[in-house]
Amino acid sequence: MFTGIITDVGTVRAVRAESADRDRRFEINTALDTKSIAIGASIACSGPCLTVVEKGPGWFAVEASQETLARTTLGEWGAGTPVNLERSLAAGDELGGHLVSGHVDAVVRILARSEAGGSARFEIELPPALAPYVAEKGSVALEGVSLTVNEVARDRFAVNIINHTAERTTFGGMAAGRRLNMEVDMLARYVERQLTARFKG
Repeated sequence: MFTGIITDVGTVRAVRAESADRDRRFEINTALDTKSIAIGASIACSGPCLTVVEKGPGWFAVEASQETLARTTLGEWGAGTPVNLERSLAAGDELGGHLVSGHVDAVVRILARSEAGGSARFEIELPPALAPYVAEKGSVALEGVSLTVNEVARDRFAVNIINHTAERTTFGGMAAGRRLNMEVDMLARYVERQLTARFKG
């Protein structure tokens, strides 16, 4: 479990796979204290929850299955790709964002970026299947970052990125056309499921 509060932006230093149709191994440089990261630990890497399989001073390695590569943007990663990193939530940690599982629901695109009162406004495409889970002033995770939805239309929604977030995540360098890993708020999923079951019953 995660909170969507990014604690480091790492960089992919190597990508390894025996062939294009095999699982992929990513080595990621990080400022996180790798001495305190256990082999088998979970780290959210720009959204997806991945398992640490090896580590060294200033770096760790994770592996992504074909399923993960197909359902996220990880298949597009190469050496030099910046990655939003968050370690899993520990008992007693502050819940600064919202509950994030690290399971990506869809890959979406940035439709537009504009400046709004000193922050950056991003318009994001909204897949029809996920529309019931996205509400104004609700939460969404994009690239592993917990964000508040400011506006929702039929096929898109908008979020604002303040300078602090832009400087400490990969959003600072993003522009229209960029593909993002998206996870909807799990609480919204449960509410929708309960309402659907009630009406069916």
